[in-house]
Amino acid sequence: MAAALARSSGRLMIPNATSSSAQHRYRSCWLSMNGCGGAGGSDKAVGVCETRTLASVSAPELAVPQLKLAVSALEANPPRSGSGIIRLQVPIRQRADALQWLQAQSQHQVLPRCFFSSRGQSLDLTSLSLVGNGGGLASTAKDDGDEQELVSVAGVGSAVFFQGSYPFALQDWQSVKRFLCKECPLIRAYGAMRFDARTVVAPEWEDFGSFYFIVPQVEFDQLQESSMLALTIAWDNNLLWTWQKAMDELKATLQQISSCFGRLRKLDPKTTIISFQHFPSKGSWDISVKRALEIINGRESELVKVVLARCSKYIIDTTTDPLVLLASLKAESQNAYQFYIQPPGAPAFIGNTPEQLFHRKCFHVTSEALAGTRARGVTKAEDLQIGQDLLFSPKDNIEFVIIICDEVHIEPSKALRKLPRIQHLSAQLSGRLRDEDSEFDILTSLHPSPAVCGLPTEEAQMFDRGMYAGPVGWFGGRESEFAVGIRSALVKNGVSILVFAGAGIVEGTIPSLEWEELELKESQFTKLFQYQNPMCFWIEWLCKYSFIYNKQA
Repeated sequence: MAAALARSSGRLMIPNATSSSAQHRYRSCWLSMNGCGGAGGSDKAVGVCETRTLASVSAPELAVPQLKLAVSALEANPPRSGSGIIRLQVPIRQRADALQWLQAQSQHQVLPRCFFSSRGQSLDLTSLSLVGNGGGLASTAKDDGDEQELVSVAGVGSAVFFQGSYPFALQDWQSVKRFLCKECPLIRAYGAMRFDARTVVAPEWEDFGSFYFIVPQVEFDQLQESSMLALTIAWDNNLLWTWQKAMDELKATLQQISSCFGRLRKLDPKTTIISFQHFPSKGSWDISVKRALEIINGRESELVKVVLARCSKYIIDTTTDPLVLLASLKAESQNAYQFYIQPPGAPAFIGNTPEQLFHRKCFHVTSEALAGTRARGVTKAEDLQIGQDLLFSPKDNIEFVIIICDEVHIEPSKALRKLPRIQHLSAQLSGRLRDEDSEFDILTSLHPSPAVCGLPTEEAQMFDRGMYAGPVGWFGGRESEFAVGIRSALVKNGVSILVFAGAGIVEGTIPSLEWEELELKESQFTKLFQYQNPMCFWIEWLCKYSFIYNKQA
């Protein structure tokens, strides 16, 4: 906790101050809003935290005029408090797709954008012992008196954004929480944290900082049977960001919002990979795996697991909107969280992650662990056989036990988590917090998990991973949820895609199989493209199916 309590250089900004000059100028202020530093820094809640629900409308295009009228009324009768956050929301009786709405706003790349979708409440678990799950964007939204689960959220602009260049600290968490309250469960801060904020930041990750969270200025919520469009305004006079400044920014953003929906665009199947390169290379990877095993098997070694990671750079022949790529990944999103985070003018961090880090609702907290990897079988019988092999594999059992417990006195319950292309060992955990302020302790204790780092953590890292394998999710007043940012990619300039994958090395690991495991994990991205050289496709195909065969052998 000593490191967590150290002073942070985090910044709180309202709403869309993004220039590097402004950020560097105020870096000495640990707290600022829109680059305006004041006498702020309090961890006390803002003076006003309020949600106002307007009359429902039948279709999304009718919500924008309704919100503009509400903004005018709010401007005519402003709140008297010197700080606050207000959400205006219009229930929409028609169910519309949040990702489709965000694609319609794709011209606003000067504004931060985000997207998060629920993993869903029904997981495909096949096991020796089945347990409950938990997870998803679990808050309910009221629409005409009925409570519905939130399926996905898309956001444009930032009523508030939080960013730092040092590890996420207690003060940063307090800065986020002061704008949230139990009475307004849909006012949330969405974002992610670096896997390791102490390492040198690679150029492609510079715009994210060590953590990056936004409370969206304009937000579209997809519910189970309906949807909702919302605006959020935040201000704090102590930080020299007044109500009028915040209102002017909100009106400017609202003028840019499109109320029209086109069809959900997906990747052109003819999009071609013209070159690719792996970091590390196959030869360097094999050396690293063998070295890790030597250390793990050493007589006096305390290292029990290493998760080695690979970054694969793919160059494609056409400029691709990361939102289009994300929509193309929807087929892989079953039993997984889908996410998208893009600071203004920066690369987009996207992915489908199956692993929950934790979910807190009031005092109740749940977590889970994933370990071991197998491909899905072509037939039902083959899939069952591969799953049984995973459940009873000594090597994968070691990896599973490392994730669940420091010391094992009782064999943890094991389940199979089946995804469209992959299956894993899974276990569900739950507990009760001492108090809701323990949320920060939960976050810092669980990250990085042994599933993505290994034990001890200092010895298991290979390179700066950026936001890959870091916490990705949201803070709310009533509940919070974070996933582990695996099965992810960074989309740069529309033509360069960095795809990340990792593999756990424990006693019993067979080095020749770990590279094929990486290929399998990356395949949800690579299957979307053609290869300029057909031989590359056949090499990948052979790697995949030799992996399935060898895992059964």
